[in-house]
Amino acid sequence: MPTPKINNPGGISSEAVQAKTGKTWPEWIAALDAEGCQKMTHKEIVAVVNSKFGIGAWWQQMVTVGYEQARGLRAKHQKIDGFAASASKTFNAPVAAVFKAWNDSRTRKKWLTESLTIRKATPNKSLRIVWGDGSSSLSVNLYVKGDTKTQVALEHEKLANAKEVAKLKKFWGDKLNTLQAVLEK
Repeated sequence: MPTPKINNPGGISSEAVQAKTGKTWPEWIAALDAEGCQKMTHKEIVAVVNSKFGIGAWWQQMVTVGYEQARGLRAKHQKIDGFAASASKTFNAPVAAVFKAWNDSRTRKKWLTESLTIRKATPNKSLRIVWGDGSSSLSVNLYVKGDTKTQVALEHEKLANAKEVAKLKKFWGDKLNTLQAVLEK
């Protein structure tokens, strides 16, 4: 059995996990190893965490993902249906202007020329997008931070591998900077 990678699996410190679940990462890894989780699917591990340890649903997922990462069962940025890249940025612009920059094709072309299909748009809240290649998708969430301040948090999902994640993290960082220039001119 490889030595567990305990340095903040899942991106959450051992102290934070202990404060919310009563166990540190080394304690979780030992407890889940004792339950045979290293040979289980994600869903099966969640069921063990739920039935044996009785923590909330969000923490069940967090502990399971951290365990899978620590045991080499899941790579960083990996989800059940592939990999995901995320990015966020806060703009000095009202939420309506930021929403329009994503939703209105003419405005969007000023900063994003790639092909996409908006599957669902909730005004001033969120967009669900099918990326041009048809094999990946994008979730865009907008958060009001003041009358003229809006945060965009996006996740590009169903990616093939970690290399694609790295490429898209850079891509979205650059595109959000371009969007900022359009919105704040």
